[in-house]
Amino acid sequence: MFSNQKTKKKAIVTGGAGFIGSHLVDLLLKKNYKVIVIDNLKGGRIENIKHHLKNKNFKFVKKDINKIKNNDLNFKDVIYVFHLAGSGDIVPSIEKPLYYAENNIMGTIKILEASRYNKIKKIIYAASSSCYGIAKYPTKEDFEISPQYPYAFTKFIGEKSIVHWSKVYGMKFMSIRIFNAYGPRVKTSGVYGAVFGVFFKQKLENKKLTVVGDGMQGRDFCYVTDIANAFYLAAKSKLFNKIYNVGYGKPNTILKLVKILGSKIEFIKKRPGEPRYTWANITKIKKELNWRAKIKFEDGVNKMLENISDWKNAPLWNKKSIDKATKAWFKYLK
Repeated sequence: MFSNQKTKKKAIVTGGAGFIGSHLVDLLLKKNYKVIVIDNLKGGRIENIKHHLKNKNFKFVKKDINKIKNNDLNFKDVIYVFHLAGSGDIVPSIEKPLYYAENNIMGTIKILEASRYNKIKKIIYAASSSCYGIAKYPTKEDFEISPQYPYAFTKFIGEKSIVHWSKVYGMKFMSIRIFNAYGPRVKTSGVYGAVFGVFFKQKLENKKLTVVGDGMQGRDFCYVTDIANAFYLAAKSKLFNKIYNVGYGKPNTILKLVKILGSKIEFIKKRPGEPRYTWANITKIKKELNWRAKIKFEDGVNKMLENISDWKNAPLWNKKSIDKATKAWFKYLK
């Protein structure tokens, strides 16, 4: 039950038990907001928000976003909806594109309609830089859109849905195209995917790190608390109907990550449909929202290493299991 203090503003975070969402919840509560988390816990974890469960300004609702109705009471008196819920990962999206369309497109439309019905002040959407595909870099917001797999496509159509609802119904939005997020609470289990989830378990088990290609590919790694702050500033800004890249603004190579981790390497074959570099041009968000990343890559990785035991129950990937897990990737993205 919420506090009776009338001065507090109320916000919804869909996917608030997830990696980025839970850090955004931390920030909003620190900023004196009442926060409602809507999460079905299929990707998120209750452990990510358990430190807030007794907070009188926090409410957790276990619900699938596809089941949200226009008159959902959780949306009453809310001023901001931060929409981070959805289905992630590349390979499952190739195998189950309809499921991803239902969650990332229709789920977003459900949120839009509930927000419209309740006259929400602004929606802040977690978009993906994967919409750019294999892009020129540093990549600006107005560069060509060329998604390479269903996850990227459905996240972009989710963004286009928000733009369309804004045009037709006058709703205000901000869309944050996230580049390579990392930090505490990053997913430690499930399907093969993010490099940190793979490497940290391998390091914990004293195994070789499975490096794709030559390891010189660069990724614009941005620490999760910096990303959460971008969402907060987007909401608070008097600006609206804007799309922003969020990244550190400088790529780091996979081999640099390996060097920080101090482990041996096993190279595996390069994958189709992956860019050589992801590199966000962040000029726009720096200028308009006065946002910039604060956590350096080395510092962020070392912060994660302090809690490497979080990966003790994560799946251990090796060359053979990776080959099996990425079979659909090579089949359809060749």
